[in-house]
Amino acid sequence: MSADDKPLLPRWRDRYAGVSMRDLAVLLAPVLLLSLAAIWTALWFLEPAPPNHITITAGPDNSLFRITADKYRDILARSGVKLEILSSSGSLENLRRLADPAFRVDVGFVQGGVAAGVPLDKLVSLGSVFHQPLLLFYRAPQALEWLSDLRGRRLAIGPEGSGTRELALTLLKANGIEPGGLTTLLDLAGGEAAQAVADGNADAAFLMGDSAALPTVIMLLRTPGVQLFSFKQADAYTRQFRYLNALNLPMGTFDLGKNEPAQDTQLIGPTVELVAREKLHPALSDLLIETAQQVHGGATLMQRAGEFPAPLEHEFRVSDEARRYYKSGKGFMYRSLPFWLASLVDRALFIVLPVVFLLLPGLRVVPALYRWRIRSRIYRWYGGLIALERRALADPSVETKESLLQRLDDIEKAVNAVKIPLAFAEHFYILRGHIRFVRDHLQGGTRW
Repeated sequence: MSADDKPLLPRWRDRYAGVSMRDLAVLLAPVLLLSLAAIWTALWFLEPAPPNHITITAGPDNSLFRITADKYRDILARSGVKLEILSSSGSLENLRRLADPAFRVDVGFVQGGVAAGVPLDKLVSLGSVFHQPLLLFYRAPQALEWLSDLRGRRLAIGPEGSGTRELALTLLKANGIEPGGLTTLLDLAGGEAAQAVADGNADAAFLMGDSAALPTVIMLLRTPGVQLFSFKQADAYTRQFRYLNALNLPMGTFDLGKNEPAQDTQLIGPTVELVAREKLHPALSDLLIETAQQVHGGATLMQRAGEFPAPLEHEFRVSDEARRYYKSGKGFMYRSLPFWLASLVDRALFIVLPVVFLLLPGLRVVPALYRWRIRSRIYRWYGGLIALERRALADPSVETKESLLQRLDDIEKAVNAVKIPLAFAEHFYILRGHIRFVRDHLQGGTRW
C-alpha cells in the first residue's frame, strides 16, 4: 500500500508523530488567552438573560387600564413571560411607582400631563399606545358651554394619584376654579363618580380610561338629565396644554340605533404612554411593543388602524431600543424562533462570534509558527558548524582539528537528541549530512 493509499487519520498521525506538546502549548497559549479575553469582554457587555416575569402598574379594577393590562398578560403568556398586574389609583400613582427605585415594578400606563414634579431621568417611553379622552358628564337643565359654568357645583374629579384628578384640576384652574373655593371637589372615581351623578349626589364627574369602563359611560349616557360636555374650545386647550389632543366623538358612536350620543361631541385628552424603567431588558422591550401592536394596532372609536403604538415623544424620551424596533422591527432571531430560544441563541452568538473571529485566524497562524519554531531548532546548529569551519581555516594544525572534532562530536550528539516530528525529518537528515561533510574535511585534511 502506497502512502497515498493510506487512510487520512493514520497519514496525519504519521506526519505529525513526535510533535512536542510543549511547543504546541507555547504557540497556542497566546491564541487561547486572546479568546478567553474576548469571552470575558463579551460577558462584561452582555445583557443578562431576559427575565420571564415582569410587573406592570395599571389602574383600578374594571378600568380601561386594568382591562388593557389583562390583554397584555394573555399575550405575553404565549411567549412564556408572566405579567404581574398591580392595581393603582391611575396614571400619577403609576408614574410615582416607576420613579421610585425602591418600588418593585417594570412598566406602567401613564397619561400625558401628570409628570410635573416627578423625576423622569431614569424612565423611558416604549411608545404612545392610545388616546385617553376626557369625558365630563354633568346634570343641568340646559347644555353648559364653558368649564367655568361648573363653578360652585359638586364635582367628582377622582382620587389622589389618578390622572383624571390631575387633568381635572389643571383644566379647572385654567377656568378660575381652584380647591378651597365655592366649588366642592369629590374624591370619587369610575363607577362611584358615575353613580353619584346619576343619583344626584354630584353635579358633574370627570371620567377617563384609568378610572372608568365603557359600561359606566353607557350608563350615564342613558341616565335622564345627564349630559356629556362638549369642549367647544378644544383647539384652545390643545394650544395651551401641548400634551392634549382634540378628539371628535361623532353622534351615534356608542349606539347607532339609539343615536348615543345624540350629537357630535368635541373632546380633549392626552395620549397614554407605556413607560418603563431604563434598565428594562431590550428583549422584553421588543416583546412589550409587539404586544402593544397586537392590542392597540386596530381601529377604535378614537383612532385609525395602525395609528398606535407610535414613538411620539412628549414628556418621556423614547428609549433607543424602542426607536430601533419602530424603525426595523424585531431581530431575525426573535422573528424566527420562540422567545426563550431566540434569547438563548442571541446570547450564545454574542459570546461565540468574537471568539471565532479571534480563534480561527489564530489557529491558521499556529502551523506556520510551529514550522518556524522546529526549523529554527534545526538551523541554530548551523551557526556552530560555520564557526567550526572558520576556526579550521584559520588554524589548520593537528591539535586544532582534534579539538574541533571533539566539538563536532558534541554537536552531533546534541542534534541526535533533538526530537523532530516526521514532517521535518528531511531538514533533520540534511543537517546530519552537513555534519558528516564537516567531519570528512576535518579528518581528511582536504581543502574546503
